[in-house]
Amino acid sequence: MQAILAIDQGTTNSKAVLVSLKGEVLARGSAPVGISYPKPGWVEQDPARLWASVCEAIAACLNAAPDATIEAIAISNQRESVTVWDAGTGEPLGPVLSWQCRRTAPDCERLTREGHLDRVQQITGLPLDPMFPGAKFRWLLDRVPHGRSVRAGTIDSWLIHCMTGGRTHACDASNAARSQLFDLNAQVWSTELCSIFGVDPGVLPEVRDSSADFGRTSGVPGIADGTPIRAAIGDSHAALFGHGAFQPGDGKVTFGTGSSIMTTLAGYIAPRNGITTTVAWRIAGKPTFAFEGNILVSAASLPWMTDILGLADVAALIDLAATAEPGGPGFVPAFVGLGAPYWDSNARALFSQINFSTSRAQMARAVTDSIAFQVHDVVSAMKTQSDGVIGALYVDGGPSQNRFLMQCVADTLRHTVIQCEAPEASALGAAYLAGLSLGIFPDLDAISALPRQTVPIAPVTNDAPERLKTWNDAVARSTLDPATAKSE
Repeated sequence: MQAILAIDQGTTNSKAVLVSLKGEVLARGSAPVGISYPKPGWVEQDPARLWASVCEAIAACLNAAPDATIEAIAISNQRESVTVWDAGTGEPLGPVLSWQCRRTAPDCERLTREGHLDRVQQITGLPLDPMFPGAKFRWLLDRVPHGRSVRAGTIDSWLIHCMTGGRTHACDASNAARSQLFDLNAQVWSTELCSIFGVDPGVLPEVRDSSADFGRTSGVPGIADGTPIRAAIGDSHAALFGHGAFQPGDGKVTFGTGSSIMTTLAGYIAPRNGITTTVAWRIAGKPTFAFEGNILVSAASLPWMTDILGLADVAALIDLAATAEPGGPGFVPAFVGLGAPYWDSNARALFSQINFSTSRAQMARAVTDSIAFQVHDVVSAMKTQSDGVIGALYVDGGPSQNRFLMQCVADTLRHTVIQCEAPEASALGAAYLAGLSLGIFPDLDAISALPRQTVPIAPVTNDAPERLKTWNDAVARSTLDPATAKSE
């Protein structure tokens, strides 16, 4: 049973998925990663534990399919999280700074005051926000013990280092594009950006295509030494690829802790209106670009509200939300600020327009609606920067399997969303890229033709405009400068 082993390393879990050479999922395994919050706004992980979780997920997956022969390994990974390690020993020299971590907010504000914002965005397609790694790299490197030979990189490069016994220091173009140190047009590390952020480009990994040779395994438990690693790609990009969203305007929404909305572009378009431009993937040296909007808190608000209301689980919260009468409050989940299209680190989570008649169901509905309304705001911003057309729009991630939540998204967007039966979109996308590298799939048309189980969800109601008014009022209050509010 020949297969590709796809590693999907996420924020809370590492997953391993065996994919047949026909694109079918054969087995799965997962393991928790662990995450810590040493100070308010600080979010980090242990690099050694992250690697151990990958090994545990691989073991669980292989135990479920003991007869599988692994032809290659593919990696998809959480993006904008970075770490540093000793180039010789592989010893971690700092934590993984999570994409959620806000500790570099003062550095981003300083760089903005110094006038670097426009130039950084022009070269990278990304705003000066602590979500992105430029300032994180500097924070980590400043704390490396003197005299250590250091490597720094995105999570794919850390996993490749671990899998190859330290022989390969490389990442793919999609992960490099989210580093804030990569020139999107030149497709190289930018010496100008490295100077702005204070990062030695010599510590960064070599940038390769997403479908490429990343070395061979050495010492990975359960994997034969010499197994080729033939793909690496950021998880959100991998999901877009896995859906076969290859036509300009096609897109996907990944729901999880946060959300990522991506739409494929025909070519590079400079970003504006709070949307970023990124490399979706790079094949044979040619990058495919995409618009992206990153929502910092999406489904993560559901368990929080579940606890507040004393409900049994998130399913009970969603069932309660479905019974809500029209009207009700607005809710903005700005627990760590607001991402796209607002990029306001100072925004705060709040309910607005609560009164004595507000019910528990209406509060629950305000929280579930916030998931759809944030997607609406990002998609609207994307439309204003392109030809205004959104094509096939796929949804993935755990929350995408809930029909009520996805119906809310379709109704709010007034656009059909395509629910996918297989939850492993990122792992499948990485596996398809490895298959492309090996020649198993001759081209993108062959990948597009692979069978996919999908369920289209068309909009059925048109009450979104009234709900959006309440949402917009709540956002305005969430982003209001407290000093301004006091003076008024």
